[in-house]
Amino acid sequence: MDYFLAIDIGASSGRHIIGYKDDNNNLITDEVYRFSNQIDTINNHLIWDIDRILSEVEKGIKLALLKYPNIKSMSIDTWGVDYVLLNNDKEIYPVYAYRDTRTKESIDKVHSIIPFDRLYEITGSQFQEFNTIYQLYWDKLNNRLDNATDFLYIPEYLMYKLTGIKAFEYTNASTSGMMDAIDNIYSNEIINKLGFNSSLFKSLNKPGYIVGDFKEDIIKELGGNIKVLLCPTHDTASAVEGIPMHENSPYISSGTWSLLGIKLPNAITNNTAKYANYSNEYGPNYIRFQKNIMGLWIIQCLSKEMNLDFPTMVEMARKSYYYEIYDVNAECFLNSSNMRLEIINWFKNNNKPIPNNDNDIINTTYRSLAYSYKIALEELEKITNKKYANLYIVGGGAKNVYLNELTQEFTNKRIIALPIEATAIGNLLSQIKEN
Repeated sequence: MDYFLAIDIGASSGRHIIGYKDDNNNLITDEVYRFSNQIDTINNHLIWDIDRILSEVEKGIKLALLKYPNIKSMSIDTWGVDYVLLNNDKEIYPVYAYRDTRTKESIDKVHSIIPFDRLYEITGSQFQEFNTIYQLYWDKLNNRLDNATDFLYIPEYLMYKLTGIKAFEYTNASTSGMMDAIDNIYSNEIINKLGFNSSLFKSLNKPGYIVGDFKEDIIKELGGNIKVLLCPTHDTASAVEGIPMHENSPYISSGTWSLLGIKLPNAITNNTAKYANYSNEYGPNYIRFQKNIMGLWIIQCLSKEMNLDFPTMVEMARKSYYYEIYDVNAECFLNSSNMRLEIINWFKNNNKPIPNNDNDIINTTYRSLAYSYKIALEELEKITNKKYANLYIVGGGAKNVYLNELTQEFTNKRIIALPIEATAIGNLLSQIKEN
């Protein structure tokens, strides 16, 4: 029997999942390791402890090999946009996290050189202040690129540390805000106008590309060798591959972020798409035309602040008769040290009735998230000039029955909630396809 290992790392946790096909060709999965992940604050900046993440990756692989000694291949997916700078084989620390606010000083400078209208025309990438283009330009302004020979997105870096081989994958690169939406390569116009060293932007490989075997020291350390290949390394790209759709319908990959979109044959970069802030990102052989929505990040923050688990929060929300809506995508909610207060202040600043208690705060958050799905779907239908009957929801958020009920109420769509590890499944299926 052939066994495959998917390592799926999100902003709050990572999972090592073994997959194999049974005698009836069904995919069977076995989670062999899970670890927590979080953003750290160092010198007033938000960073990833990339050495700790690598250590957890290696620990999970070692456990996987103990249980399944003959793993045919493995791959890693993570969130997009973030990267590790290298000077040949030496890391340039720190590894900044996308929620860090440093790019505020680089966004206007980028747009003064290339207006956003032109950027969107080239890339079809929605504006997010943490897009790689703004992070890299901040690096340039602060001389961090002076000795940089490479930048590797997080999954590329982790696979490089296992194999010693630098391989570059294009679904993650499509989150950068620098890829040509027609040619599927980094835009020479953007690179040249922003004064980046063109040698940083290597040729991109599609999912299925074989990176190589473990290095000798890794084999000794972990107790075995595994062939490493590229899955769709952007976690949403893998998640969409893991959705068992019977038709091409809109999807939400629901987690810390909610990614709402649909698969299309070609990019859409017109003004309607731009003003709706839709993005053209890549799947293995299609465009993921989608929009980033704040997702369960706000709920996760409230959970920590209120010291409540998610089932309790749902019970509290159901007791509330407070039906006001707020803008979950407002910048103030991207990185707040007091999310509860941030929500109250939003209502004060917008002259709306203020939530009376925690039940109301939780309920308005769930309702506001469902409302944001409604708006995004209406935009999607307008842009694609098509009505959709179904909405697929996968990921951790698919387990939230209350949010699913609200989403059906607001969108008037048939909700197909699949509480599965869609990202890991997509990662695994992409490997099985290549073996």
